[in-house]
Amino acid sequence: MRVFVYCIVLLSVLVGCNQSPKNGASPTNDVNRQVQVKQTAPQKKEIVDSRAVSERLEQIATSIPLVEGAKCVVFGNTAVVGINLPPDMDRSKVGTIKLSVAEALKKDPYGVDAIVTADMDMAARIGKIRDNVVNGKPISGFAEEMAEIIGRIMPQIPREVEPMSPPQSTEPQMPNKQL
Repeated sequence: MRVFVYCIVLLSVLVGCNQSPKNGASPTNDVNRQVQVKQTAPQKKEIVDSRAVSERLEQIATSIPLVEGAKCVVFGNTAVVGINLPPDMDRSKVGTIKLSVAEALKKDPYGVDAIVTADMDMAARIGKIRDNVVNGKPISGFAEEMAEIIGRIMPQIPREVEPMSPPQSTEPQMPNKQL
């Protein structure tokens, strides 16, 4: 009887330790298992005609309510879009509209990775860069505006600052006379 109980326990242990799947499929190695997922997010297209892409992204941005105007600059495979909003608009509303523009641009294959700014000064500078590109001066116009942007961000380079010396008087000094 004892041998019979040991056989049943041993058989139960062996059956319980079997690692085959419950649905009857053959066992697989977890090391070689990879999940293949199809990319569903829009892929960024190669920008061939930057002027057409710029105009397209500007139209998408201006189609959003309360956006008064938009300027776009495309360099390489990146686009920067500056939007103009009413000047008296609340800051939280500006953020909401900027997000709406970014979502609209995300649906366009050229605007997937576009950078959107609602800063009035930056939007004006982007407009100047775009005008220079249209007028045939893409490099010099871009360089000038970038210099102005950097000058605005950092008007003085710290290592070039020299300590101020006390002002020197141009008046002749009178000798102290003691009476």
